Amino acid sequence: MSDVTRRTLRLLSLLQSRAVWGGEELAAELGVTPRSVRRDIDRLRQMGYPVLASQGHGGGYRLGAGRALPPLLLESDEATAVAVGLRLAASSGVDGLGERALRALAALEPVLPPAVREEVAVVAGVLDVVSSRAESVASPVLVTLARATRDTTQLRVEYVRADGERSRRRLEPYRVLSIDGRWYLFAWDLDREDWRTFRLDRVLEARASTFRFTPRPVPDIEAHVRRSVGLGPYRAAVTVRVLRPYDEVAPEIAIAEGVVEPDGEGSCLLRMGAHDASWVVLYLAHRGLPIEPVDPPELADVIDELGAWFDATRARRAAASGPTAGDAGATVRRTVGDGAREPSTRTGDLPSVEA
Repeated sequence: MSDVTRRTLRLLSLLQSRAVWGGEELAAELGVTPRSVRRDIDRLRQMGYPVLASQGHGGGYRLGAGRALPPLLLESDEATAVAVGLRLAASSGVDGLGERALRALAALEPVLPPAVREEVAVVAGVLDVVSSRAESVASPVLVTLARATRDTTQLRVEYVRADGERSRRRLEPYRVLSIDGRWYLFAWDLDREDWRTFRLDRVLEARASTFRFTPRPVPDIEAHVRRSVGLGPYRAAVTVRVLRPYDEVAPEIAIAEGVVEPDGEGSCLLRMGAHDASWVVLYLAHRGLPIEPVDPPELADVIDELGAWFDATRARRAAASGPTAGDAGATVRRTVGDGAREPSTRTGDLPSVEA
């Protein structure tokens, strides 16, 4: 590095450290003449740094706000603070912040000196963000996946499924995203030749290879991940029409509970994965959602059977304790069954999922 380059970087560091510097002060700090300071200021401006100058008492040079963010110079302790802060932000659960913090961390960590990287690991290791999720994602895994996604390089991961089965996967990563407080990887599985969604808290190890890949045409990634997580782990799917507007229902349904799709102005379609349709009906009754069964056809029979069970239970309690108001079973049937329209949407194949 030439003396001029080294002095220019030192000048930038000084301008970042204080609001205003006088020309004579900068010259004394750098050991040059005020004329050399002015030439170095011009170099910084050519590089995109908005260095402003003002005359008179209290005037001098200061860094201003530009149209684009130029590179920043950070001292070791400053770099440590930024990297630790990004790690905490990535797991904070703040909507939209996690993914942006992760991208920034992926850009910062490769250029950190070894001593700073070690200090970041030590400090971050004793800090944590308490969230509603019991699962945690190792920061090195997050950074590795984000970097491989950015660089379009293949990955090798060791993954454990919900049933405990472990496997090694060769992947082309396309997106790392956080939905409802949980991290996922959307990738093309090279061995299975299909799109897959992976929960990052189940990634035991991740290594980026040196093999680049050409990006493929991708589906709607967020919609695919939501379908995979909400429907993929189950043998079948149940579809009901919720007689409330989409904008009211969608925020109430978590990604693991189901997928909500628009269906006109006053209703929406809710698709839920299930091993047993009875559990879906009980869940919907608990949520108090007014629905019409859509698919499968036997869903209406399940609703009637549960309604009959409510009727019988209500009758026995009434006989034991005297007359009571209402008819719980009839209420359940009216809420979820009466006046159901012909199904307009059939369930499709469940998406592939590794969650």
